This record gives sequence, C-alpha cells and structure tokens, in this order.
Amino acid sequence: MTAPEAAGLPGAWRLGLLRGGLELKQFFRLRDQVVFSLAFPVVLLVLLASIFGGEVEDGGVHVSQIYVAAMLGAGIMATSFQSLGISIAIERDERLLRRLISTPMPPAAYFLGKVWLVLVTGALEAAVLLTVGVGLYDLELPGEVSTWLTFGWIFLLGTAACALLGIAISSLPGSGRSAGSVVILPFLVLQFVSGVYIPASQLPDWMLNIGALFPLKWMCQGFRGVFLPESAAVLEQAGGWEFGRVALVLGAWCIGGLLLCLLTFRWTNRRDG
Repeated sequence: MTAPEAAGLPGAWRLGLLRGGLELKQFFRLRDQVVFSLAFPVVLLVLLASIFGGEVEDGGVHVSQIYVAAMLGAGIMATSFQSLGISIAIERDERLLRRLISTPMPPAAYFLGKVWLVLVTGALEAAVLLTVGVGLYDLELPGEVSTWLTFGWIFLLGTAACALLGIAISSLPGSGRSAGSVVILPFLVLQFVSGVYIPASQLPDWMLNIGALFPLKWMCQGFRGVFLPESAAVLEQAGGWEFGRVALVLGAWCIGGLLLCLLTFRWTNRRDG
C-alpha cells in the first residue's frame, strides 16, 4: 500500500464513530429489544415502589425515590455490562469478530463503536427512569449545575467501568448460547448486595462490604447523593454520600477493567483456537 493510500484511510476515532452509528442502527431496528431494554428497569421500579412504599424514618425521603436512584445504576449497568457481555460473546461465537479482525479496520474502532452504543442507550435509560421518577414519585431534579456535573462524571465513570467489565466477561462463556446465564447471574447477585432491590440501610454490613468491591454499589450511592435530599445520607453505610470514594472506586475499576480486557479478550472462540 502506498503512503497516500495509507494516509487516506479513516482513523480509528472516525471509524469508531461510524461503527457506533452502525451499532445504534442495529439496536434500534430490533424494536422489541429496544422496548424491553428500556422498559425492564421501569417495570422493576414500579413493582418495588408499589411493594415497599412509604416514607423512610429519619431519611426524609420516600422509598420509591430511593429506588429511582438505585435503578439508575442498575439500568446503566444493564445497558453496558450485561449487554456487552452477552452480545460480544454471541458475535465471537458467530465468527463476526474473526471476520472483523481480518479487515483493515483498527481493533480500537470496534470497541469505540461499542462505547458509543452503551453511552447512548445508557443516557436513554437514565432519561426514561428520571421521567418516571419525576412523574410518578415526585423526585426532585437538581437545580444546581454543579450537581448535574456530579451526575455526569458518575454516569461516565460508571458506564466506562461497567462496559469494560462487560467486554472482559464476554470471554468467559464457552459459547454464545451460554452467555446469558454466565453474565446475568453475577449481575443479579450484584444488584442484591449493592442495595438495588433492598435499600442499603436494610442490608447486613457483610453484604454491603462485598458489594463495595464492585462499581454498582458506588454508582447507586452516587446517584442517591445527586437526587435525594441531604437528610437521606444517614441511610448510607458510612452515613454520607462519599463522592470522593465513589470517584476513586469507579476510576479504579476503569483501570482494572481495561487491564482485564487486555489480558482476557479473544477475537476467536475456543473451538477456533
């Protein structure tokens, strides 16, 4: 290939953007998948808020509002960790990754496309949940720009950490057909030990300590700090929102998740060697 031809090839960033557009088109073409993906956390929110209604003592907040913040974290993890863990395993099993790596497309463009996908779908999930929270459960949106900036970095760090973990765990299933079971089970356990289904104030410390090792617990805690009144901070295990620790843990998982991806990611399945 001559130098002008090489220079004329699009860069990884541009190809990643184009790849992201393709990923989004494929996602939105499957209308049942779109509806289910966006509606599932909302359905869980309505069910949990209906079963465990009422105001929390000493917190000055309704249980339903706590669930809105918790489901924000779970919804974002579902659109990143769960979605990528399953879809990449299926693409590997169908040899799509093997065909992609044989093309001139830089490998980074494939992952950038996935990043665009999870960012857009995660933002849509958050918008839907917040709309339901404001409309049905009197959730008050922050009025300060600084608070929205806090929401922004929690969203970005949490999405990045969960996406990297999803890419890493995609190499664990032996086939695309088993990917759902392999990925959904740890995600389901994490939701229970991270205070998604059961408020953190009602979980035993040992369970919260296990949840504290993973990003979901810190995303949920950070979102509670953004959307709940300061009086509700007493309901946390440490009695405060701990935004500094939220940033530290999520940032550490971004680095750790990247290392896991570099060490474990495979372009071919085990049958192909």
